[in-house]
Amino acid sequence: MNNTPMELRTRQVGPWSMNSYALVCPQTGQSVLIDPGDDPDTLSDMLAGTTPMAILLTHTHGDHIGALDEMRRRLGVPLAAFDGPHLNSLILDEELALRDGDVFQVGEHRLRVQHAPGHIADQVCFLVEGDVTAVVGDTLFDGGPGKTWSAVDFRRTLDTLRQVLQWPDDTVCYPGHGPHFRLGDRRAQIEAFLAHDHGDFFGDATWDMA
Repeated sequence: MNNTPMELRTRQVGPWSMNSYALVCPQTGQSVLIDPGDDPDTLSDMLAGTTPMAILLTHTHGDHIGALDEMRRRLGVPLAAFDGPHLNSLILDEELALRDGDVFQVGEHRLRVQHAPGHIADQVCFLVEGDVTAVVGDTLFDGGPGKTWSAVDFRRTLDTLRQVLQWPDDTVCYPGHGPHFRLGDRRAQIEAFLAHDHGDFFGDATWDMA
């Protein structure tokens, strides 16, 4: 594997300012589009000068897939997403069904898939092997974890956060909304959040609820 880092590009799209990403192999120019939420022309511009090879989804909430059908038509590349269940039994017809621990090759670089349920059952993170970059979707944000809709899902989020804390401090998390952040800068807050007894809580949470 080449030690030159992947190029990460991002655009905010749609009414909820969702972060769409492109990861580009600088050696080959191959790229993947992650979470085509809206604004196909903006997404196409983000991919300019690259050779797209796939569309990847962190999860199937509508703000992350609003431009999916159009980008599939434009790019003519495979769709890769977690192997269900998807939101509201959505049928994706993905060509590449991802599972926890899978590795996805992009040029001379590899992305490792980590299942991250809680916010939604089919949530995954994409971690660039040999680098600090992690595209985390709505798993966690700078200010807290992704929203949950049941106490069971909130407990799944807590389990997912325990797995996230196994990543190195230098990991830079690129979420579906808001700014990116270094995991080590939030580690103490997340650990305190996990140590707190939240009872049957679910909904919007912030790290300072510890």
